[in-house]
Amino acid sequence: MDSPSETEPLLRPAQVQRKVTNDIPVERHSSVEGEPNCNVFDNVPDTKKQIGLASAVMLIFNRVIGTGVFAAPSIILRSSGSVGMTFVMWILGALVASAGTAVYVEFGTGLPRSGGEKTYMEYIYRRPRFMVTCFYAIYGLLIGWLSASSVVFGEYTLNALAIQPTNVNVRVVALLCSTFCLTAHGAFLNYGLKLQNALGFFKLFVLVIIAVSGLFSLAGVPGFAVRAGYNVPHNFTWSSFWEGSDIGLNAFVTGMYNVIWSYIGYSNANYALSEVRDPIRTIKRAAPLAMTLVAVAYLSVNIAYFAVISKQDMLGGGTMAAYGSFITKIHFHAEANFFRALFFRNIFGPATERFLSAVIALSVLGNLMSILFTQGRVVQELGREGVLPLSSFFASNKPFNAPLAGLFAQWLISMIIMVAAPPGDAYLFIVNFSSYPLTIFNMLISGGLLLLYTPAFKSYDWCPPFRAWKFIVVFFFLSNVFLAIVPMIPPSPGSDVYEHLPYWSHVVIALSIGLLGIIYWFVFFDWIPRKRGYHIVQETVLQDDGVPRNVLRQIPNGSGGGIRHQFSNEGSV
Repeated sequence: MDSPSETEPLLRPAQVQRKVTNDIPVERHSSVEGEPNCNVFDNVPDTKKQIGLASAVMLIFNRVIGTGVFAAPSIILRSSGSVGMTFVMWILGALVASAGTAVYVEFGTGLPRSGGEKTYMEYIYRRPRFMVTCFYAIYGLLIGWLSASSVVFGEYTLNALAIQPTNVNVRVVALLCSTFCLTAHGAFLNYGLKLQNALGFFKLFVLVIIAVSGLFSLAGVPGFAVRAGYNVPHNFTWSSFWEGSDIGLNAFVTGMYNVIWSYIGYSNANYALSEVRDPIRTIKRAAPLAMTLVAVAYLSVNIAYFAVISKQDMLGGGTMAAYGSFITKIHFHAEANFFRALFFRNIFGPATERFLSAVIALSVLGNLMSILFTQGRVVQELGREGVLPLSSFFASNKPFNAPLAGLFAQWLISMIIMVAAPPGDAYLFIVNFSSYPLTIFNMLISGGLLLLYTPAFKSYDWCPPFRAWKFIVVFFFLSNVFLAIVPMIPPSPGSDVYEHLPYWSHVVIALSIGLLGIIYWFVFFDWIPRKRGYHIVQETVLQDDGVPRNVLRQIPNGSGGGIRHQFSNEGSV
């Protein structure tokens, strides 16, 4: 039998007002804690809990594993200089990811509701009221999380169909793919989740095949030897294992930066915890299991690659790039195209290239579906908080019992960015810009978690069912300080981030977007209320589907709460 600490959340339910009609509450409060079919923390009906252990694992696994497992090894090898240092970097990256997983599991067990960093920052940084929500909301709405991956999917799909990629046809395929993901998760929730899980298991199966093939080749199993005419690798002899190691600071920083980003995604299930069955127990098991699979996959696939591909061939990958101009100057997914082609060419011959392009396209599709699934729920949580215009629209689960409005918002912004951004610097800028805010959020929540351990925050009574060791939280905080600082360090000659833009441009714009959120808070939640003589209170109502959300009321100063006006941000469904 589970102990109470394993199944009980940190906080008790908020008191919820009864809905009479159209989300208009009566003037009576009552707790829903004793009502059946309700989550003891978020009050979300149990009928809306679609995510079990396997689905939670695949949410994380699909989010982390995209094209990086196929491309990153050669990129890391260029930074490290040797096979041995490459494995050192991958192991260090796994340690950073483990620390991040522990931090998010602690928050997930203490605050088991959807929203991820939004929920955690609201809990920690309570004053000024609503400011951190507004700060996060601008990022949640304006970052087009699907844009880059959808273009990658378009290129691999066209390659699998033997069609030459162009700016137009790649974007058409990307649009169709993203629209398919929107339809699957917005109108067919159960089927979309099953397809997402199937893609995750398929991806895991492919990685097992790669790992086993490489190990068989290394062991000399007949049928798995490197074919005649190709370079036979000797990467695992002691002299060649460390040959060429670059221990310079710039090379190490560059390599670790890429490795750490290859592990990003361990927080993905936290964005949808309100829809997870038995969320505390599930997140404690799903996140470590998923990231263990990821770490084992990265290390075993690297062993397989180095067992089959010579170091010289790996380092020559950049000269073979044919499709990378759409994403990054270092041709990240072109590296994947070349790298996995070398692996299968050396063992199975060159005829498998189109099939393997289809395999990677399906891997990216799983990545896209997991991103949209969770980020759509982040938008829904922002709607449930009541601070956005048309909040009730974004908070709604109509008409298909899924957060279609939040999913659509993510889809729309991503497609605008994908269509409008030209190849080259502009597109690379958008990719980097979308990544940088996550570093800021991770730094804020890990630093905030350290604050919760101090006597100054004793009144918060932070005592979740799972506690990460303090040194792990410090390690994760410092790793994100590292990720925040590295983009501001001038690159070495010949390694410019952009061709025409300053290397720090995405950092400045990312921070400026957060400043817009603070300005939004100041105008609508501080300056206007002071000027017009009212203050804002937050009340909770129930939607038609039984899910609670907050609405903001304007209370005239000195009225004692007797006169209420609904805040102008409130919309209708």
